[in-house]
Amino acid sequence: MCQHQPLCPTAESADREGARHVAHHPEQGWSLLCNGVLLFEDTGELLPDGQIIAPHRPMGTDTVMTAA
Repeated sequence: MCQHQPLCPTAESADREGARHVAHHPEQGWSLLCNGVLLFEDTGELLPDGQIIAPHRPMGTDTVMTAA
């Protein structure tokens, strides 16, 4: 699917989120990557084969810190 040089990571690769955006709709909370992956703003993913990757945000990001 990818025509870029160097080629984007495939949907099966661990670094699949590194593929280029084909369509980006932040108002709807999703992006379509060059490798066919639907990437959601909550970090969940839908792969081209229908497999669902649960959101995988880093732990502790819900804490707000203020500067002294």
